Amino acid sequence: MGPIWAARDFCLFLLLLNSRQSATQLPETRDPCAEGSDGCHIDAICQTTQGSYKCTCKTGFRGDGKHCEDADECDLEHNGGCVHECNNIPGNYRCTCYDGFNLAHDGHNCLDVDECEFNNGGCQHTCVNTMGSYECRCKDGFFLSDNQHTCIHRSVEGLNCMNKEHGCAHICKETPKGGVACECRPGFELARNQKGCTLTCNHGNGGCQHTCEDTENGPICRCHVRYTLQPDKRSCVERDEATAESSDHNVTSFAEVDKRVKRRLLMETCAVNNGGCDCTCKDTSTGVRCSCPIGFTLQPDAKTCKDIDECEHNNGGCEHFCRNTIGSFECNCRKGFKLLADERSCQDIDECFFERTCDHTCVNFPGGFQCLCNKGYTMYGLAHCGDINECSVNNGGCEQGCENAMGGFECFCHPGYKLHWNRKDCIAESCDLNCVRRRSEKRLRKTIRTLRKSINREQFHLHFAGSDYELSKNPEPPAELAGHCAGGQVLMGRKCVRCTVGTYYDAEQTRCVLCPAGTYQDEEGQTSCEVCPGPEGRDVSKTVGARNMSECGGQCSPGQYSHDGFMPCLPCPLGSYQPEVGRTTCFPCGGNLVTKRSGAVTFQECETKVHCSPGHYYNTSTHRCIRCPTGTFQGEFGQNYCVSCPGNTTTDFDGSTNIMQCKNRQCGGELGDFTGFIESPNYPGNYPANIECTWTINPPPKRRILIVVPEIFLPIEDECGDYLVMRKSSLSNSVTTYETCQTYERPIAFTSRSKRLWIQFRSNEGNSGKGFQVPYVTYDEDYQELIEDIVRDGRLYASENHQEILKDKKLMKALFDVLAHPQNFFNYTAQESREMFPKSFIRFLRSKVLRFLRP
Repeated sequence: MGPIWAARDFCLFLLLLNSRQSATQLPETRDPCAEGSDGCHIDAICQTTQGSYKCTCKTGFRGDGKHCEDADECDLEHNGGCVHECNNIPGNYRCTCYDGFNLAHDGHNCLDVDECEFNNGGCQHTCVNTMGSYECRCKDGFFLSDNQHTCIHRSVEGLNCMNKEHGCAHICKETPKGGVACECRPGFELARNQKGCTLTCNHGNGGCQHTCEDTENGPICRCHVRYTLQPDKRSCVERDEATAESSDHNVTSFAEVDKRVKRRLLMETCAVNNGGCDCTCKDTSTGVRCSCPIGFTLQPDAKTCKDIDECEHNNGGCEHFCRNTIGSFECNCRKGFKLLADERSCQDIDECFFERTCDHTCVNFPGGFQCLCNKGYTMYGLAHCGDINECSVNNGGCEQGCENAMGGFECFCHPGYKLHWNRKDCIAESCDLNCVRRRSEKRLRKTIRTLRKSINREQFHLHFAGSDYELSKNPEPPAELAGHCAGGQVLMGRKCVRCTVGTYYDAEQTRCVLCPAGTYQDEEGQTSCEVCPGPEGRDVSKTVGARNMSECGGQCSPGQYSHDGFMPCLPCPLGSYQPEVGRTTCFPCGGNLVTKRSGAVTFQECETKVHCSPGHYYNTSTHRCIRCPTGTFQGEFGQNYCVSCPGNTTTDFDGSTNIMQCKNRQCGGELGDFTGFIESPNYPGNYPANIECTWTINPPPKRRILIVVPEIFLPIEDECGDYLVMRKSSLSNSVTTYETCQTYERPIAFTSRSKRLWIQFRSNEGNSGKGFQVPYVTYDEDYQELIEDIVRDGRLYASENHQEILKDKKLMKALFDVLAHPQNFFNYTAQESREMFPKSFIRFLRSKVLRFLRP
């Protein structure tokens, strides 16, 4: 029986003895251990003996019991059993592992972390796990850029850094004389040939699982005494203890056997093998007690820790999605939402906050947004607004001439004609006596209306003989004179409010009244309504409150016409059609085409010889279907026209069938000194074919460039016909920072390899894609080491939440504003800063900054 069990039984014996003594009412014996008068050290255990007591230092301490000091297990032979680092703590010790390793369940061994399991290690192409680290590799025809994550495709002749045969194992730098100089990544040393890179123990522990020793020929790996080196000369496997001892010693002495026995007897202490616990071990009077960290649960064997799947219960507390990880979990949000600082809740991303989201009006809604265009404009490229050329569609409906304008259009008439009230038809200018009377009345009504409007304003101007005269001023009535408002206004509370369109101010009723049937009012603050056009201003439809002339009613319906556009109306004769209301004529089908019936509304009712498909229009002269020319489109069957693309957009080819094929080709230029965007033309719509865009970023002195590619969409089917490249200059052999011809929805951040950047985007005539919107910032070069440490760390891209931060335009704008102008940091309160980013991202940045600031 071991000494620990014997001590426990002895204590039970003393308790039984004490109870018997109490039962027989024997005189009490003083127990210094119970009274606390034993004088034992705080790190000692007091044991009552017959008539006395004994002080024994706790496990992990040494001394006579009256005086105990911590035993540094890490100073013992074999590093306390730790294969990497041993950290002594009072009464115990803890093993820790180097970066790239995780502590094994036994609390002593260190196991390699497979970084490639998380988001492909942030590699653009292939991630290869290595012992203690990982490396990114590129496909054939590509080589790894300086940021060690993205791949560059370029094959040119000559000795330069863009030549994949430049010979540098890691980083290639061009010299002022036109040659190349090789550099190595941190943790590597440049080989004697000045091209290769030799691994050292400073990078991933030299690829060794346990102990690494640097030599002239590279690292040599060794294993802890309890482990055996594997054939790969890197990995270590625990060996059988008895076999190891028999191989090390042919003859075992009695003393050595006694030492092994004692070691086995002490196995049930936290000082040896962590008490057999997977994680935390605590010595108690009854033996060791194992416990597990948050995220794990202790198994029935009271030793092993098992990961808890937090997502199984209440979705882990996550508002949207929950992803379980070893020892923890991660909340993620649906597209269009971002994770809040509590790392549980999701908040809608207000895309409309970003001023570049929509050209005109942006309407945000949970999880998305919608762009709207002003009247007279139409949308293209999902977010942009271009003027509609109404004149391109059936001449804008104008009988004679049509002139397009920004946001609208106007019809005009040839000499000898004047514009009808419907603003589209033209009527002869010849006028009899009745016509002169009607014209005079109309002009007089217009003059009176103008006078009313002027009188209602603060100043009354009169224009006469080319000069302007100010006749009087009409000051606002004092606030205290309740009930006194200008004409056309009504008092609401203590404020004068104009009567709305479709109403007028009735002085007798002292309120705004709807315009009666047969009249309309298209302006605010008026004291009367205008008579609807037509004979005697007749009231045909009994419409009241008409807000414009078209609401007067009584107009001819589509497919009809009359001499004035009002009832009574006639149907359009055979061979003609009319798609609008209130017209005085019908449009001929042309080409001697006829319609199946009278009263046709559209050209599609004309009996053409062929039925044209979308992307074509019917030519009434040749009676053939013609493809819509470049810059126009037609999405319907059987039409006789093509619609012009809005604004400055055009189509890639002829025969286009919808407005989404209209694309803006403008791009390129000199970019700003501090922050800006590199954007494919027509973004977020598909970019045009056969486009070439060139940008340049030339930062101020002592500033460097940081670029974030949130996502990029280039169709791989084109075999790299569409590509984006960033390099030092337009020369094909200049130093390249980034190049891609594929789609990547995973973000990547990197610093420029050169002080300035020349950027080019080219597309061929093949497939198209959404393209890209890439933000950049220039920063003080004193932060170069810090920025590179951040963007080259795979943990920046491992978390989906971190990826979403790099895609959040609002958050990236805030980060870039502070990085470009550090004083802007004080524009954000501490609360705002905390609420912007998840805690995991703040912890990640804090560790980098503290390391950078450490002297």
